[in-house]
Amino acid sequence: MALIILLPLAFSLLAWFMPSSLSRIVGLIGSGLSLIWTVVQLSSFDPEATQHLDLGLRFVRFSLDSLGFTMVLLTNAVIFLIYLANFQRSIVNETRFTALTFLMQFGLIGIFTSSTILGFYIFWELTLLPVFLILYWFGTFEKQKALLQFFLYTLLGSLAMLLSVIGLMHVTNQQTYEALLAADLSQLGNTGILLMGGFLLAFAVKIPLFPFHTWQAETYTNAPTAGTMLLSALMLKMALFGLIKWVLPIFEGPAVDFWRWPIIVLGLIGIIYGAVVAIKQQDLKTLFAYASLSHLGLIAAGIMLGDHDTTKTAMLQIVNHSIVALGLFLAAGIIEQRLRTREIAALGGIAKVAPSFAFWFAVLTFVSLSVPFTAGFIGEFFLLKSLFSAHALTGILASSTLILGAVYMLRAYQDTMFGPTKVAVFADLHWSEWTVFAILSIAAIYLGLAPQCLTDFVGHSLVQLKP
Repeated sequence: MALIILLPLAFSLLAWFMPSSLSRIVGLIGSGLSLIWTVVQLSSFDPEATQHLDLGLRFVRFSLDSLGFTMVLLTNAVIFLIYLANFQRSIVNETRFTALTFLMQFGLIGIFTSSTILGFYIFWELTLLPVFLILYWFGTFEKQKALLQFFLYTLLGSLAMLLSVIGLMHVTNQQTYEALLAADLSQLGNTGILLMGGFLLAFAVKIPLFPFHTWQAETYTNAPTAGTMLLSALMLKMALFGLIKWVLPIFEGPAVDFWRWPIIVLGLIGIIYGAVVAIKQQDLKTLFAYASLSHLGLIAAGIMLGDHDTTKTAMLQIVNHSIVALGLFLAAGIIEQRLRTREIAALGGIAKVAPSFAFWFAVLTFVSLSVPFTAGFIGEFFLLKSLFSAHALTGILASSTLILGAVYMLRAYQDTMFGPTKVAVFADLHWSEWTVFAILSIAAIYLGLAPQCLTDFVGHSLVQLKP
């Protein structure tokens, strides 16, 4: 367990002092070793048990259950695939990018393995620095306003969480996960509601939920492809994990009952708003950003229902969202790299000159539409079923994502891959890009055929949620 946590930190420190000529190889090898070691540990991991690690730090301790292990495995797999997908791009030759990516990986793993609330907050803050510097150094932000907006939104959420962490530790005189679970917060009344609200504000910014989403589209659009993949596939999952692991179990009672439907309503607004705005977009990357907003709204709404089975399904959809986000933003990045544009109106006929790319783009498009035999089909079906069971109108509104999603995704694919030929030269996929598309597609189909391998695994960590 110690090696899982510390290996990315070691490679981050190494990357600062190595020559740029080695950055690409070290990034791929380092991320690959982290993934391999995690898979090796998976073979002997008991999902019904929790592993503990104490490094002698007073406020930071670590533990690993099946929920945290799932997120660690997802993190290490995504980091490796990002390096593989960008293997032919200049950004991976930058030692700063490699060092910051490993530092972010270390921070994310810290979040998923922290067993103290203060440790969770420290690692939460740690992830902000590397992603901000990646956007600042490698993004194409012509106006610093967008980057500043991202920083200020995140800082606001972080300050709200800090106040809640301090308040929670004060009223309970506890900081470990087990002790906070055992504490009876139902007697806190309005204090408990305010403390939970601080966490929810931080999570709403990071997910993001409407109306705290205004930083997302422009940040995604102007970030480098690798940065967008990091943000969408990993960083947003911090908040969803925090909601499942920390907030709902600890504040179960009046505070959760107070916030449940406001968050579900914001999720529903995000589902419809994100999808409608996506339909109007001409920039492919911006379209995918709003599509992500729509899908994340559905996951957040499902999680807030707070029951065991729906949360297991939400975890499946979290993994599926990472798969789809990686694939779609990689596709947008490939188009931008080859043609220097992402404008849908300037594209067309790519399938004729790059059939391999068109095929894999089509596969990921159908995965994003949650067709049968994919992970998204299982995830969305049961999330919508649960929302409908909670309230019929809620289920009907959430179901609009199926129709609206088909509109913007099929239009984007049709207009870029087919239609009038506007692209005469387009280099087809490099081996590394082809490999990433294949891995993502196989993973999505496997989880669609055998979702229980994930849902049963994480289910052991969700026993504190009501059945």
